[in-house]
Amino acid sequence: MPPLLQIRAVTEADLPELVRLDAEAFPSGPYPYFVLRQFLDAYGDHMLVLDDGASLLGYVLATAPNRDLSWILSLAITPGLQGQGLGRRMMSEILDHLRSEGVKEVWLTVEPGNDTAVLLYRSLGFAPEGAPRKDYFGQNQHRLRMMLLL
Repeated sequence: MPPLLQIRAVTEADLPELVRLDAEAFPSGPYPYFVLRQFLDAYGDHMLVLDDGASLLGYVLATAPNRDLSWILSLAITPGLQGQGLGRRMMSEILDHLRSEGVKEVWLTVEPGNDTAVLLYRSLGFAPEGAPRKDYFGQNQHRLRMMLLL
């Protein structure tokens, strides 16, 4: 990771940058502002951001543990920095955080055709639950569910 980049906890002041970053990373389906606002309120202790001192370049969001289970809800890296290991670093940080809280099982969903993301998650130890689930998030929104035992 370049020396000027820092992974840190999210703050409320980051919300405008989160909205911008999410729209940049997911142009065909970014979270609405109100959803990111509620995620910040509900899961702020489980959201990390990648900060270069001027703007946010990535974030990862997990749910708070429910018993010993958590979900990764989103991982985003600005398109210009993808493929440089930053997503792996952010995932490792959040998984360490979840492990320290006693989480034993972590789930996520990924678009089946997003080979880069599927390979990243597999390399971190996530395994597919089975075949992709058709229309998981609505019509033509198929998802592969993956799970990691910590």
